[in-house]
Amino acid sequence: MRLLGKVAVVTGAAVGLGRAIATRYAQEGASVVAADTNVTEGEELVRDLSEQGHNAMFVEADVANDGAVRDLFAAAFARYKHIDVLCNNAAILLYDRDSEAHELSLDTWDNVMNVNLRGSFLCTKHAIPLMLNNGGGSIVYMGSPTGLYGCAPKLTAYSASKAGVMGLARVTAVAYAQKNIRVNAIVPGTMETPMNHSVLSDQESRDQLSRAVPLGRLGQPDDISGLAVFLASDESAYCTGGFYMCDGGLTAV
Repeated sequence: MRLLGKVAVVTGAAVGLGRAIATRYAQEGASVVAADTNVTEGEELVRDLSEQGHNAMFVEADVANDGAVRDLFAAAFARYKHIDVLCNNAAILLYDRDSEAHELSLDTWDNVMNVNLRGSFLCTKHAIPLMLNNGGGSIVYMGSPTGLYGCAPKLTAYSASKAGVMGLARVTAVAYAQKNIRVNAIVPGTMETPMNHSVLSDQESRDQLSRAVPLGRLGQPDDISGLAVFLASDESAYCTGGFYMCDGGLTAV
């Protein structure tokens, strides 16, 4: 098992990509701390993992709230005594409210930025002292093609937040490289997750998005989990500051 003995915190773990990553981390031997505001499905995930013989705990946490994030890592440390992996997965995408800049409300901008960028920063801020105390660790961010290219002109807040996340990943990678903390970002394409349900429930939009992918299909949560394991494991010991595409070739064209 590639993560045996490691403790991994996964944010946004209740559903979608976070659930797949938390599950795969546990299957690879990690003790998993699943964090989310979705208590019902978060607790269900931990029950499922525990019934399968894995070590896991759920912590209700709003990543945009500094106190909640501090409490999350305090609870994780109290139980497991060290933190080796942080997967910064928690994010929101507000298709019905995000828009072009001149039509975008400040409330929507702040809401998206608080969860996606501020949340990633706060989790990183509170994880790093524990990793430094432990002699190192791995941080995995969840990026997006929208943070690299202008491919979603009506998703201004989301695109800007993901650009910020990817910038945060790289500056953090350099800042802590000498401290044995590796930092990388996964860049998913269009994934079939609850976050994208509103747009993918429309068959015309679904078909259009699928056709844009060279592999000819939408991504599934399990398409991400193997890469997340690699970046969390010692197999990626020489990888830091990287963006790892998992988008079916979307950004290759």
